[in-house]
Amino acid sequence: MKKIYFNHDGNIDDLVSYLLLLKAPDIKLLGIGAIDADGYIDPSVDACRKMTDLFNVRHDNLEIARSNSRAVNQFPHEWRMATYSFNYLPILNEKGTVTTKEAPLPAHLDMIDKLKNADEPITLVMTGPLTDLARALDVDPSIENKIDKLYWMGGSLDGHGNVMMVNADGTQEWNAFWDPYAVKRVFDSKIDIQMVGLESTEELPLSDSLRQHWASLRKYPAMDLVGQGYSLIVSVPTAELYLWDVLTTMNALYPEIVTTREAKASVITDGLAAGRIVESENGRPITLVTSANKELFYQKMDELLER
Repeated sequence: MKKIYFNHDGNIDDLVSYLLLLKAPDIKLLGIGAIDADGYIDPSVDACRKMTDLFNVRHDNLEIARSNSRAVNQFPHEWRMATYSFNYLPILNEKGTVTTKEAPLPAHLDMIDKLKNADEPITLVMTGPLTDLARALDVDPSIENKIDKLYWMGGSLDGHGNVMMVNADGTQEWNAFWDPYAVKRVFDSKIDIQMVGLESTEELPLSDSLRQHWASLRKYPAMDLVGQGYSLIVSVPTAELYLWDVLTTMNALYPEIVTTREAKASVITDGLAAGRIVESENGRPITLVTSANKELFYQKMDELLER
């Protein structure tokens, strides 16, 4: 049985990813950490606690670890607000009380604790910045040997980014830009990394037809939550959104849904290109997701949400 530790940054895609992990069979969730990045930390932690109350039926003693990591470059405020709205959704608040606890340790130390106490190497799924992992490695480098594989949503290797800031040249992806030094720290390790970059999910846009599909299946509570969650996001033609985080999570659960290639990559940490990940002969080996099997992806996602 695959054992997973999930670290995310609290926007809708991240919270849907957590829901899918709660619903997935044949895995064991060891822990969850939330970082104050693409979503605000307070509603992110609260929403995860409520989702655990509502949908966790198999994982014992789950607690949500709050990160105290801080940004080098913080996400735009407007992007982060959706987490507050998600946390207010009626389906998560009908009970009126929350049972799932916060973990006693901050997320990077909670990660160390869960890794060191695991009886076998575990899978890390990270859909936000890599800062908690980088800090964990600095505190205890030995945990590197307790990680079977890291699935990370971040970066891109084709030179296009989604950062439009005065201190950036537009070539970097936001999770890498949030803390370029953390990316370098993790890349300097020997951890096996499978990267879902901006170029990995072009078959999986957040479209009106997909929203309608979720709406048509709202009789399933998990499907209803997904539809309600994505209704909080309004995309525009010039900034189309894709299911980056969800693909990363589904890739960890079902490796057969993606096509990959091997690459060598390095990260730029300073200057206007800080956070950009480039292919380099002297870079570290990574596995890059290049495409997804759209039909199989949606089939598996539907199966989980209808469980």
